[in-house]
Amino acid sequence: MRAQWLLAGLLAAGMASAADQAESKRAARDSAADADPNSDFWRGAPAVFATNDGLGNPVAGHKTEIRSKWTAQNLYFLFICPYESLNLKPEPKMSEETNELWKWDVAEVFIGSDFQNIRRYKEFEVSPQREWVDLDINLDSPRHEDGWVWNSGFQVAARIDATAKIWYACMRIPYASVDSRAAAAGNTLRVNFFRSQGARPNHKSIAWQATGKNSFHVPEAFGTLKLVN
Repeated sequence: MRAQWLLAGLLAAGMASAADQAESKRAARDSAADADPNSDFWRGAPAVFATNDGLGNPVAGHKTEIRSKWTAQNLYFLFICPYESLNLKPEPKMSEETNELWKWDVAEVFIGSDFQNIRRYKEFEVSPQREWVDLDINLDSPRHEDGWVWNSGFQVAARIDATAKIWYACMRIPYASVDSRAAAAGNTLRVNFFRSQGARPNHKSIAWQATGKNSFHVPEAFGTLKLVN
């Protein structure tokens, strides 16, 4: 128990391996969800890259850039997603939540603020078509998938550049939906980033931090996200 407490303290203090750390830079002001990487809002945002599958094997042609910014009210993520082929849900609905969106192409953020009970966290997904779903995950619940009925109030934007074969997605997540603390420089959160891309048999899974399993839901593998000025 003491070893777990010490590890949690090191993570919260931002002392994990640099390869496991991402940063979110404070934005001057809030913005609508913005999927343009060249916009003023995203200029200067720190980035990490997801290049491997969940088992740590390289996934050629799918190097995914993830940027982050924050304000007192919101946490922002931008995904830049090269692809070979798209697996899109027919008849997409952007005005309401799409349950089981993970069966199609999505970018995903898994994020939690509880370093003591790491099996509780939030999951956010957005598709290339701007569909979305958010979930309150409790891995100790017999049916943790039922957490999709939770509503964070997050907003999304997405677009596909078919010529360049890249799709872009942005999430604007209310900070209070993921952390009981006020947003402040120095706050550290537990996080992992994922993509599901393409239809089988050419399906690709891309992870920032490899889980070591054929599942994204491995909170022991999460890295950290630190809010910086």
